[in-house]
Amino acid sequence: MKELINKKSNSLTIIAGCGRLGASFANTLSDQEENVLVIDRDKDSFRKLSPSFGGLTLAGDATDIDVLHEAQIEKATVVIAVTDNDNTNIMIAQMAKELFKKERVIARLNDPDKECVYYNSGIDTICPVVLSIKEISKLIKTKNVREE
Repeated sequence: MKELINKKSNSLTIIAGCGRLGASFANTLSDQEENVLVIDRDKDSFRKLSPSFGGLTLAGDATDIDVLHEAQIEKATVVIAVTDNDNTNIMIAQMAKELFKKERVIARLNDPDKECVYYNSGIDTICPVVLSIKEISKLIKTKNVREE
């Protein structure tokens, strides 16, 4: 694999999962001239990336230590797990944190009950259900204030 740190930024973000969220975030980072590598089991998922995507892709299982080594995880400053499976995201995040001693690790969890388990683990979690509830509550409160 070619050298990853080659843009203005000295940081590398590894994103595991190239679904809508992973691809959108990878495109955003690439547009900002950040170094980004996307891992996905299905190489067809990389079609979601923008034609202007300037990062790297790696077809493989991000729960496989050999794949993480191939992705040069030791150079990563941030590891983000956004596959469509909570258990896979948790496993990737734990591997990045514990085995590779990564400081910045983020995992998307769809089940809010799993989010609290990782609250004190050093793994940041994003839960779309919880975020949606907060935003909907804000919208309701804002509308109620406008009506008064």
